[in-house]
Amino acid sequence: MKQILVATDFSNSAANAMEYAMHLAKILNMEVCAIHAIGPTEGINNNTYNAIFIDDYYNNKRQALKDWVAKFTYEDEFKDIEVNTVCGVGFLKNVIGKFIEEHHVELLVMGMTGSTNLSGIVGSNVSTIVSAVKIPTLIIPLESKFSGVPVITLATDYETRLSADDVNALNEMVEAFGSKNMKVLYVAERKDSKYIEAGESKLQDLIKNAELDFNYITDSRPLNGIMQFVEEHHTDILCLVKHHHNIVYRLFNRSTVNQIMNKTVKAILVLHE
Repeated sequence: MKQILVATDFSNSAANAMEYAMHLAKILNMEVCAIHAIGPTEGINNNTYNAIFIDDYYNNKRQALKDWVAKFTYEDEFKDIEVNTVCGVGFLKNVIGKFIEEHHVELLVMGMTGSTNLSGIVGSNVSTIVSAVKIPTLIIPLESKFSGVPVITLATDYETRLSADDVNALNEMVEAFGSKNMKVLYVAERKDSKYIEAGESKLQDLIKNAELDFNYITDSRPLNGIMQFVEEHHTDILCLVKHHHNIVYRLFNRSTVNQIMNKTVKAILVLHE
């Protein structure tokens, strides 16, 4: 069965992301796996005595993860969801990357802030993971709660093409949520009508489970246009395509993502080419 992978550092933000993921798994009929990375030198600290008992330290971490997960699986609404746990030794991106290579992971879910209280995409684990993995990644801020029928907005400049896996994941989410419409926010670098019409047609062919509502940013400063759109149109999940040349990703690949999150957006779904 397909899995939703949830990265956790046992923080409040990770707990909120886990609860969000459990709701998603129930709707999408998927399993959940909570994954925790034990730092390469964690529990040792260059101390020979600690090194002798490192297996005990790892076992305690594994048990702590199981206990953490049990807080969610004990809830009546989540009892039917199969949840597994994995503790890997290494840097977070490597632990997650190895798991994704070996398992069929449909979606990675992460909290916006972790136990270090770092926020935003830049300078955090989120930035590292988004750059390293090639599967849809859902970023959940601490204050966000799951919405049963979320409003989904895809911000695009039509310059990039979604990967087949990401298109499939997005279609599955739209269908499972029962969303009849999905908003598309076109961030214009090219404004000729034929180019826009071609982009709209290709996107409509890809997203088969919803009617697309096309919107356009006319502000000369695209970030301001996105901010204004978010303020004026309720959006639960804002989708963007990760590509270093993509104008949308360039806008969000800095602290301005926090400004978006402080509006009505409940989550950001990062897709890939």
